[in-house]
Amino acid sequence: MEGVSVRKIKKICVFCGANSGKDVAFVNAAFHLGEVLGKRKIDLVYGGGKLGLMGCVSTAVAQHERQVLGIIPSAFTVNNLVGETCGKEIKVATMQERLVMMMELSDAFIALPGIHYTESTKDPDLCHYCR
Repeated sequence: MEGVSVRKIKKICVFCGANSGKDVAFVNAAFHLGEVLGKRKIDLVYGGGKLGLMGCVSTAVAQHERQVLGIIPSAFTVNNLVGETCGKEIKVATMQERLVMMMELSDAFIALPGIHYTESTKDPDLCHYCR
């Protein structure tokens, strides 16, 4: 198509819960998503840790030897609250800083069930990252 530019997606940020929920279908879907990203040689940026749907996606991506980057507030790392991140981990001070960094480091975004949409995710100043 004339005038349309195509950008290769190298890193996808997946927003999802640190809980697996009650329906095994969500767990299966999260793991399948990670497998698809890995097979397509797409790296993962996510909220860090190894619990719930976040753990399913990150484990599957890592099994395909792709880069996994968890961005996690320091408070969540106390007493290993969310489990060990599968891959590289960046600790940040706040949830807002986490969100901004996730957006800056990613080419595209996927939201799975289990995340809480806080006021920070609706912040119009952050929307320019989603273009």
